[in-house]
Amino acid sequence: MKSFKKIMAGAVVAAAFTGAGLANAAGSLSLNGAGATFPYPIYSKWFYEYNKAVGVAINYQSIGSGGGIQQLTNGTVDFGASDAPMTDDQISKVKAGVLHFPTVAGAVAVAYNVPGVESGLKLDADTLSGIYLGTITKWNDPTIVAMNSGVNLPDLNITVAHRSDGSGTSNIFTSYLTKVSLKWASNVGFGTAVKWPVGVGGKGNEGVAGLISQIPGTVGYVELAYAVKNKLSYAVMKNRSGKFVEPTLASTTAAANGALRRMPKDFRMMITNASGEDVYPICGFTWLLINKSYTDSAKGKAITDFLKWYLESGEGMASDLYYAPLPESLVNKVKAQIDDVKF
Repeated sequence: MKSFKKIMAGAVVAAAFTGAGLANAAGSLSLNGAGATFPYPIYSKWFYEYNKAVGVAINYQSIGSGGGIQQLTNGTVDFGASDAPMTDDQISKVKAGVLHFPTVAGAVAVAYNVPGVESGLKLDADTLSGIYLGTITKWNDPTIVAMNSGVNLPDLNITVAHRSDGSGTSNIFTSYLTKVSLKWASNVGFGTAVKWPVGVGGKGNEGVAGLISQIPGTVGYVELAYAVKNKLSYAVMKNRSGKFVEPTLASTTAAANGALRRMPKDFRMMITNASGEDVYPICGFTWLLINKSYTDSAKGKAITDFLKWYLESGEGMASDLYYAPLPESLVNKVKAQIDDVKF
C-alpha cells in the first residue's frame, strides 16, 4: 500500500488546485460541488487526477453533508455530496431532481485520547451509547474495564466530541446508535444533526479529530482516513456476531458486500450494524448528489463524463486512502444510472 502521507500530500495539492478554481491554459470548463467531509481525501485525489487527465477543474467545498444538500437545493453548485441519503422531502425541493451515485464505503472510527492506552481499546454498543448519553463518564468505568482485561484505564473524565455541523458522518454514527440502543433511539434518534445529550462540537471530521488530539480523555467519531492521518488511537468495536472488529478496509468491504442483497434501485440505504463475523459495525456509503437534468449541456456532459471516469478509473484509488471501492456488481448498476442524467 502506498504511503498515506504521500497520498494525502497529493490530495492537499489537489484541494489547493481545485479550490482556487483553476483550469488548464486552454480555459477548460470548471464544475462546482460541495458537501461531505467524510470522502474529502478520496474526492481530492479524484478531482486532481481527473483534471490532469481531461483538463476539467472540479472545485469542491468540504463543508459537511448538510451544507452540500442545502447548496444543491439552492442551485448554487453543480453537484452535492453526502454520507446521508437525501429524504423524499429533501429531494422534492430540488427543482432539477436528484440522483444518488454511491462512490465508496468508509468506516467511522471511534477515536480516543486516553494517556497510556494505545489503539485496540474494546467497546461494545451498550458502552458506546452510554458514553454518548452521558451515563458513562469515566474511562475506568466498570463496564469498560470488564471488556479490557490487562489495560490500565485511568481515573479520567470522558470528554465526548461530536460534530457541530450538519454531517453525514453523524448520520452514520447515530444510525448505528439508534439500531443498537433503545434508549438512544427513543431519546435522541439519528440524522445529520441531532440534539446531543453531552459533549463538545467540532466542525467537520477535521474539527472532531482536532478536539480528540488536543484534549486528553476525549472520545469522538471520525472517518477512518482522518484517524490514520492524525495518528489517533481508535477502538475495536463488538459487532452483531459478538466479535470485536477493527475498522479496516477489509471489515468495511465486508459491510458493503453484505448490503448488495438489499440495495434499492435508487441506492439510498444505510449499512450500519450489518451482519457478518468480519463486519465492522459503523460503516456507510457516501454519495455524489447529481441533478437529473442540466440546462447547461456542457456541464451536463462534463458531469456524466466524470461519473463514468470515477466508476472506471477512480475506484482503483480508493483502498490506498482507506475507503472500500464499490463491489463490481454494484458498479455496473450505478453505471446504468448515468443514462438518467439529461442535458
